[in-house]
Amino acid sequence: MQQNDLTQGRILPSLLRFAIPFLLANFVQALYGAVDTAVVGWFSNDAGISAVSIGSQVMQIIQAFMVGLTTGGTVLIAQYCGGQKRQDVSQTISTMLLTFTVFSLILTGVMFLSCDGILFLLQTPKEAMQMAREYVMVCSAGILFLVMYNAVSAVLRGTGDSRHPLIFIAIACVTNMVLDVLMVGGLGMGPAGAALATICSQALSMVVSLLFLKRQTHLIDLHWKRLRLSVEKLKLVFQIGFPISLQDTMVHISFLIIAAIINHMGLIASAAVGIANKFEGFAMLPAAAFSGAIATFAAQNMGAGKPERAQKGLHWSIISALLPAVLFFLWSQLLPETIFAIFNASPEVTEAGVSYLRSFSIDFLLVAFVFSMNGFCNGCGKTTFTMINGIAATILIRIPVSYIVMTLNGGLFEVGLAAPLASFLSIVVAFFYIRTGKWKNFKLSEKTQ
Repeated sequence: MQQNDLTQGRILPSLLRFAIPFLLANFVQALYGAVDTAVVGWFSNDAGISAVSIGSQVMQIIQAFMVGLTTGGTVLIAQYCGGQKRQDVSQTISTMLLTFTVFSLILTGVMFLSCDGILFLLQTPKEAMQMAREYVMVCSAGILFLVMYNAVSAVLRGTGDSRHPLIFIAIACVTNMVLDVLMVGGLGMGPAGAALATICSQALSMVVSLLFLKRQTHLIDLHWKRLRLSVEKLKLVFQIGFPISLQDTMVHISFLIIAAIINHMGLIASAAVGIANKFEGFAMLPAAAFSGAIATFAAQNMGAGKPERAQKGLHWSIISALLPAVLFFLWSQLLPETIFAIFNASPEVTEAGVSYLRSFSIDFLLVAFVFSMNGFCNGCGKTTFTMINGIAATILIRIPVSYIVMTLNGGLFEVGLAAPLASFLSIVVAFFYIRTGKWKNFKLSEKTQ
């Protein structure tokens, strides 16, 4: 039934075969926001860069919320695959598609109604307000496309297939690049054009992914009239996915709060941190990829009754994620100006951004541990622990440090320290939790026998 059985063979090759396509897919997906920012930077001004930066941060909250929920489906399907439970896999897929369709429509309405209020709370610079509003409103119209692509990708990754989600997003990214240049550079539509290019490419990604899933008859008979909602599977998807969703959403909200603090410092600071955050997105891609890989790896092996193999996978995941993290850290420390040159940033924006990146980049090293540990615990069904750990680091460290820096009139260097301090706390807590062995006590597949 599985396209990639992660319960057999050598651990590192199995993990890499799954993680590398996952990494490439995440890299391509990160190009969406980066291309938007870069194209707007070349054909617009600092206000346009700030608008896209703030608008994309708002949309990342929506993506984090829904991707967290779909990850619940990934873990559930992976454990069913490990236990060879084909009917449970089919029921879970059907439930996910129906549920997330409804959720995406609800979120679209919520964003249309709350857009202005969100941008006001974020202290959006007045020069960027109208463009940021246009960007968010257009992107909100495409939430259905974003959610459904991620839902199908979550299904496929649960079965061990990380290659086809890469193909889907690569097609969409190429489309996005072409449309960005056309709409922003050629037609002069600014941030709104970048947003329109994004949702058109996401729509293409959704259509291609659904057509592929329809051909996977060994997984599900994908005909809308035959789809059924299983209350039992819905509860399990939410039981696993909601803690992940809440944690990821809170982390993104914390960065929005920090963005509001930075936006209060002015347009230069806002644009500088916006560009730094785009680079950060790429720097953390390897850690994010191995987090997803170890989650599926652990889930399949827990479903197959192989907890020791799952734990060995965690060790290899940390090592594999740490190696590229070191390279990004060194780039940030030794040649940070080259990063801002990519986005055609002004000298003032570059100077401010370099100061922020020198301290923030410490987090590149720490998240190699944090993401792998979180992914491992999520795959073992311990999503409540990762939620509590992540939210605690956010509430106790990340937000307070940023606020204190603001009240003491500190600079961007001090603000950048908030993230690595929060990650360090998460590492310590996760290390002692994993040492207790409590992650071995629960297998989701046993609850559905």
